[in-house]
Amino acid sequence: MTPSLLQRSLAAVWHPCTQMQHHETLPLTPVVEGKGPWLITEDGRRLLDGISSWWVNLFGHCNPRINAQLRDQLERLEHVLLAGFTHPPAVELSERLAALAGGTLGHAFYASDGASATEIALKMSFHMWRNLGQPQKDRFLCLEGGYHGETVGALAVTDVPLFRDAYAPLVRQAVTVPSPDARRAAPGETAIDIARRAADALKARLEAESGRIAAFILEPLVQGAAGMVMYDPEYLRLARALCDHYQVHLICDEIAVGCGRTGTFFAHEQAGIRPDLLCLSKGISGGYLPLSVVLCREEIFRAFYDSDTHKGFLHSHSYTGNPLACRAALATLDIFEEDDVLAANRKRTALLGRLLEETFSGHPAVRHLRQRGMIAAFDVEDTTDGFSRRFFAAALEAGALLRPIGNTVYFMPPYVMDEPELRALVAAAATALERALHHPPSAPSGGSEQSGRGGSAHHPPSRLKDGDAPSGGSEQSARGGRTLP
Repeated sequence: MTPSLLQRSLAAVWHPCTQMQHHETLPLTPVVEGKGPWLITEDGRRLLDGISSWWVNLFGHCNPRINAQLRDQLERLEHVLLAGFTHPPAVELSERLAALAGGTLGHAFYASDGASATEIALKMSFHMWRNLGQPQKDRFLCLEGGYHGETVGALAVTDVPLFRDAYAPLVRQAVTVPSPDARRAAPGETAIDIARRAADALKARLEAESGRIAAFILEPLVQGAAGMVMYDPEYLRLARALCDHYQVHLICDEIAVGCGRTGTFFAHEQAGIRPDLLCLSKGISGGYLPLSVVLCREEIFRAFYDSDTHKGFLHSHSYTGNPLACRAALATLDIFEEDDVLAANRKRTALLGRLLEETFSGHPAVRHLRQRGMIAAFDVEDTTDGFSRRFFAAALEAGALLRPIGNTVYFMPPYVMDEPELRALVAAAATALERALHHPPSAPSGGSEQSGRGGSAHHPPSRLKDGDAPSGGSEQSARGGRTLP
């Protein structure tokens, strides 16, 4: 008998952030086709992709407009090294990203994935200070619960114990400062109060150690792997002012939250600021090809512009600025412009928020229903082991791809879901929640996201009693509600 795709995968593919033994009881899902927001499995089932396939797919699977541009590029140039050479897609993409950043971040450095972008930004900051005669500025700050990738350099600023502790002997640990997580608000406090309190802690740290600190890296507005932690833009405004005052770079990691996810093309725009270094990946190529980019300010670029090779930025990989990936990104930006996607998403955001409010508000197990643009989440009070795995399996049975992070159920759908599809997604989540809550704790394990982006160890987000302020940005309801879009 010919082995199935599932059997072949289990025999040959080591899947990411996965305890492979768990797939003995919860099988892999073989996907053979995608169309719009739908994934089609080997046995013909259709699944709504409620998390954009790990947050990357913006305009649906097999988008005909992106496909057309890639076909055209395939007939022109598939790849050329970017050291000593250049090509039209890389130049045009760099120009368009700089324009989207208001001309402030005018230099683009390319890589393949988010963790690489993080490492580039950290190395640029450290190397710039060394070029300027301040080699003692070699430390980094990050937010408590921050996630910036899983390579050894990126783990230094990733405060997720599941990933960091396993490789601790290899990691040069950064310094963490308190998260402005709005769920920490006491009765009578607002998300802005929490943002200001966290900024005070940041100020104290910078006051004491700024002479050693090169940069402060954060995920603007939403800390994804921490459990879709949401906070007020006030924190970004205060962090920007503090970094300016203490001469520390501000790195905005918008790998997950950029490209319209929070309601503006760049999340940091909602605070009226610009970072010194900006990391983009995931949705920048529409979910088609590996691509990441770091945008930087002129003064950082100028610090490397020298006849001395040792003062040049010493980082590369073979597929830097790949023409096909850049062309996919250009096609993605075209769709944003031609379809006025940000305006269209405001309607989707309102609909998604209303559906979630109607379905989950008042549910006895649901806490902190929250939303920032096209990202929505809620926390689930469940003390049994394996909730996230049970929910994931139940969601698949209900026709949706939804992978909780610990006890946080989140939604990050592609920007092509229509009203019936959004209603079906929320209905599938409601069905999955009831099944997960009432399933025996001995349920099979496997296939869920945990405190991080994948894996199988269970690290739920911090618990808060009912009635505490919700997690989210500004304009929250008075008690346990969602952030208004």
